[in-house]
Amino acid sequence: MNMMRTAMLIAALTALFMAVGYLVGGQSGMLIALAFAAAMNVFSYWNADRMVLSMYGAREVDERTAPQYYGIVRDLAARAGLPMPKVYIIDSPQPNAFATGRNPQNAAVAASAGLLQTLSAEEVAGVMAHELAHVKNHDTLTMTITATIAGAVSMLANFAFFFGGHRDERSPFGAFGAIAAALLAPIAAMLVQMAVSRTREYSADRLGAQISGNPRALASALSKIAGSAAHVPNPAAEANPATAHLFIINPLSGQRMDNLFSTHPATENRIAALMELDRTQRSQPTASSARVGLPGGFGTRRTAAPAARRGPWG
Repeated sequence: MNMMRTAMLIAALTALFMAVGYLVGGQSGMLIALAFAAAMNVFSYWNADRMVLSMYGAREVDERTAPQYYGIVRDLAARAGLPMPKVYIIDSPQPNAFATGRNPQNAAVAASAGLLQTLSAEEVAGVMAHELAHVKNHDTLTMTITATIAGAVSMLANFAFFFGGHRDERSPFGAFGAIAAALLAPIAAMLVQMAVSRTREYSADRLGAQISGNPRALASALSKIAGSAAHVPNPAAEANPATAHLFIINPLSGQRMDNLFSTHPATENRIAALMELDRTQRSQPTASSARVGLPGGFGTRRTAAPAARRGPWG
C-alpha cells in the first residue's frame, strides 16, 4: 500500500510540474517542462549521492578506521541481503543519519559523529538498519527524484512570476495563469514531497526493526535523536533544506506535529508503531528474528539500551 501511495504521489508531482509549464507557456511550455524534468532526473540518478555527501562533508571509513561502526553496518547488510554499502561519518554534533545512492549496488550510509557518540551500540544498529531499509526499498532514489522535481516546480513558478505569462500568447490563462503558478505550485510541490517522505519513514522503521531484530532499540534511538535535534543545530542542513527528508529525523527542527508540512511523521507515532511491533514479536517468539550480532563485544541480548549510557564510540 505504501509503495502504491508513493508512486501516486510522485505521479502527482510530475503532473503538477507539467501543469505549471502549461499555465506559463501552453502546450509547448508543458512539453518543455517535461523535457526539463526528465533531464534533471537523469542528472540526479547518476550524481545525487555524491552531491549530498559532499554537502555534508562526509568522510568515508572502513573496518580499520571505524571497526565497530563499520562492523555493525556489514552485519546488518548481510542480514538484509544487501551488498555492502559505502560507510561515511559526518562531522556534526547533531545525532542523525541518512542513506543515499541510486540502487543497492551503489548505496552509501552516513551517520554523524554526534550519533555515534550519543547512542548505544544497539541503538546505532537500529538506526543503520532503518537506513538500510531505505536502500532495500529503493527509497533513496525515490526521494532524490521527488526533491529534484519539487525544486524544479518552484524554479519554474519563480520564472513565471518574474517574467510573467501575460505577454505570452501561448499561455491559455495569461497573467492569471502565471500568478497562479507562482503562488500555488511551490506549495503543492512541497506538500507532495513531504507526503512521500512521511509514507516511506513508517515502512523503513518496520523493515529496519525486522533487520536488526530489535524494534525497542530503534524506538529508543528515535527518542534520543529527536530530543537532541531540537537543540543541536545542523548548519549544513540549514543551508540545504531540500535534503532534510533524507535524514532519519528532521535535522532542521524538532517538529512534533504529524501534519502535511512536516518532512517526517511525528516521532511519537513512529515510536508507538515500533513498540507495537515489539509486543507482537514477543507474543510470537517463533516469528521474531534473532538480533544482529554487535562487533567488539558489546552484546546482543539486551532488550533495551540503558536510558543514560554513553555510546561505545568515544
